Amino acid sequence: MKVKPSESLKIDAFSMRIGDVQDVELDRLHALSLSVGWPHRAEDWQFLREVGQGFVALDEIGRVLGSAMWFSHGANFSTVGMVITSPRLQTLGAAQWLMKRVFDKVAGRDLRLNATRAARRLYLSLDFQPEKTVYQCQGVVHAIGSAGLERAVGEVRRLRAEHVPAIVALDAAGFGVRREALVQKLFDQSVGYGLFDSGALKAFALCRPFGRGHVVGPVVAVQDADAIAVVQPHVADHSGSFLRVDTHMGSGEFAGFLSHSAMPVFDTVLTMSMGKRLADFAAGGAAAPTTYALASQTLG
Repeated sequence: MKVKPSESLKIDAFSMRIGDVQDVELDRLHALSLSVGWPHRAEDWQFLREVGQGFVALDEIGRVLGSAMWFSHGANFSTVGMVITSPRLQTLGAAQWLMKRVFDKVAGRDLRLNATRAARRLYLSLDFQPEKTVYQCQGVVHAIGSAGLERAVGEVRRLRAEHVPAIVALDAAGFGVRREALVQKLFDQSVGYGLFDSGALKAFALCRPFGRGHVVGPVVAVQDADAIAVVQPHVADHSGSFLRVDTHMGSGEFAGFLSHSAMPVFDTVLTMSMGKRLADFAAGGAAAPTTYALASQTLG
């Protein structure tokens, strides 16, 4: 018999109730992420509310004590993110309570998330399986020359609206799931560069405002040289400013390029899955597109 998640949770001397993330003022959501040291601006929260759904945990006087969101693509897949509670409330079961509410909404879907160190025990207890490390690379960047870098074959150009269908297709090949609506929303907020060979898009990188500055992602390419070719213009555009890239690439030419551009590894999170694993979504083959940088840790 399936048990419906409780609408409220007793924590010590007070109770929490569930609310919809859409119904909460942005400044209160912003205060929640600030309380755990996350860099999300109110604008970043608004973008996430436009592309996803979620719950908040509220106390008796309406204070926001926690959150959890999910982002669905097609009928069978969702990513989970923005799971926030204070460490104390997490030990008292608040995060698990929120996650079970999310499970009720995404039942039957394959799930993927990126777990902080503090949250890994929670997700393991919920039967998520570890996959790959995500390296959060960031810093005040400076442009570097191309000497010593393998040259990509093709021409790098600014992306335009007419390229969105090709971007969606390449993103789906790299990520393993078609994310047409999300990619369109990301494109609308981003500057993009693509690598074209004989008129065909073979790599791309989008860059948009986020957190302390800008984030580059998603980045999809077949090989390191192509990924570098489409990220390099963003580094040049933001030279002297804060830039961030979240990548599974911990070594190789792409990782070296990020480090030399003054984006060393700042932190790591762990990609975890429930249902299909990352390898199950991979196109496979030596010339298969790869997601070199995530759209964000929340979106994947």
